[in-house]
Amino acid sequence: MYLFEVSIKLFLSKYTSNSRPLTQLHNQQTKNSSYGTLLIDNLLPILILQDMLEIIIILIAIGTGAGVAGSIIGIGGGIFFTPVLTLLGLQPSQIASTSLIAVTFTGISSTISYVRQKRINYKLGLKMALLSIPGAISGAFFSSLISIVSFKFFFAIMLILVVLYIMYNNDIRREKLEKGLKLKNRYPLVYGAAFLAGVLSSLFGIGGGIIFVPTLIIIMNMKMNKAAPTSQLTIMISSLTGLIVHIILGHPNYEYALSLASGAFIGGIIGAELSGYIKERILQILLSISLLLVSIKLLYDVVQGN
Repeated sequence: MYLFEVSIKLFLSKYTSNSRPLTQLHNQQTKNSSYGTLLIDNLLPILILQDMLEIIIILIAIGTGAGVAGSIIGIGGGIFFTPVLTLLGLQPSQIASTSLIAVTFTGISSTISYVRQKRINYKLGLKMALLSIPGAISGAFFSSLISIVSFKFFFAIMLILVVLYIMYNNDIRREKLEKGLKLKNRYPLVYGAAFLAGVLSSLFGIGGGIIFVPTLIIIMNMKMNKAAPTSQLTIMISSLTGLIVHIILGHPNYEYALSLASGAFIGGIIGAELSGYIKERILQILLSISLLLVSIKLLYDVVQGN
C-alpha cells in the first residue's frame, strides 16, 4: 500500500507546478483530482484482490500442513489455525469459530480415512463426543466474553502445555506399559475431561484433541494407533457442535475459514494415510519448536498490551 500511495503522489505531482497561473493550477488540480480518483477506483480493487489472494494461498498451505500434523497426532490442527488467525487481528469469537470450521473439515477427512482402516473405537469415541457437547456449547458463548489479551495469554499457556505433552507423551506411554498403570473409577475422569475438551474446543477453536488423546492413552489404556483415530471421530462431532453455535451467533470469518478448511481437508486425508509410515518423533520435535515460538510471540504481545 505504501508504494501505491507513492505512485499516486508522483502521478499527481506532474501536474501541480507552482509556476502556472492560479486559475490554470486550480483547473489542473480539479482534473488531477478526477485522474487520481479514477486511478484509485481502478487500482485499489486490484491491489485488494492481490493481497487477498496471497492470504488465501498462505492459509491453504497452512491448512494442509496443520491437517497432516493434526491427523497423525490426533489433535485436530486447531493449535496451528488459532495462532495464525490471532496474528491476522481477528477477535476471540472470530478466531475460535473460524478455526473450528477448518478443524471440523480435518476431523471429517481424517475420520473417513480411519473408518476405511478400521482403527476407530466407535463406542468410546461417540460416548466422549456426547459428553463434550455441553462443553462445546458453553465454550462458544464464553468466546464472546474474553478479551483478546486474555485470549492470547491463556492460549499461549495452553500451547506450552501442548508442547510438554507432545515431547513427553512417549515417556508417559512407556511408563504406563512398564508399570501397568491402572486407574479405578476412571469414568468420572473421562467424563470431566470430555466436558473440558468441549469447552476448550469452542473457546479456542482447537478441537479438543490435546485433551482427548491423553485421556484415551493414560486413562483408558488405549494404544496411540487407536487413540488418534478415535480422537478424530470425537473432534469431528465436538467441533461441529461448537461450530453450529458459533454460526448462529454470527462469529465466523468465512473467507479465512474456507481457505484453511480446503487445505485442512486435504491434509487430513494425507496425514491419515501417512500415519503408519512417518517417524512420529521427528514430527513431535518440529511441532514443539513451532508451537513454542508461537507461544513466545503471543506472550510478548500480552506484555506489550496488544
